[in-house]
Amino acid sequence: MTNYADLSQRLINALGLRTEPVAVTLIKKGQSVPSDYPAVESATRHCQSIMKARKGEKLCLPAEKNACPVGASALGEVALPDKVKAGEFHHNMGLYEDTAAAAKTMEMRTTLPEGSTIATIVSPLSKATVKPDVVIVVGIPEQMFWIIPAAQTFQKGGRVHVDMAAVQASCVDSTIIPLMTDRVNISLGCFGCRKTSDILPEEMLVGIPWTHFEETVAAVEKMSQGAIPKSRQKA
Repeated sequence: MTNYADLSQRLINALGLRTEPVAVTLIKKGQSVPSDYPAVESATRHCQSIMKARKGEKLCLPAEKNACPVGASALGEVALPDKVKAGEFHHNMGLYEDTAAAAKTMEMRTTLPEGSTIATIVSPLSKATVKPDVVIVVGIPEQMFWIIPAAQTFQKGGRVHVDMAAVQASCVDSTIIPLMTDRVNISLGCFGCRKTSDILPEEMLVGIPWTHFEETVAAVEKMSQGAIPKSRQKA
């Protein structure tokens, strides 16, 4: 059986993380929610649940308690609201020059089929009792940087391509894209998570598909024996 607590601590130690990696699992239609993940008492956003989990909370966010219909639609819980689909919502927020630009962003995002997900469960990785779909790490850019080569170029080389937008940092960029593409993805944050959660201005997110998490941790550890401390020694 995978030792989630050990993997979590190894990554924390290698990077000097301030908070824990977060295990995220999507509960699909027809599946049951594990009893040891308490349901949130009030409406909560996916990004808020991630920020709670990185500081120790273990919780279940049922579809009907997801406070953000935009995020819930990406996670496959509900339909995308008409005003969001048309671009009115994000244009009115001042994120796009016009509704066409906002609508294009919604059209291009990666999503799961409507009705395919009934809940998300999140916890610090050390407390996970269900295999994660994705592990989300929140930290400063210097720490998050090392995850990218560890996950994508440490063994095979090459260049890294990321997929992100000004919206949906936690739900699309850090959860759905890593899950659907089977590759690590980053986000600098978005309007929603920065307005409604306690993520710090200097922090960002990285989503790592579980299928590559253990090898990513191992690569980060190897770099922590050489490249990482060398880079932190200022000339």
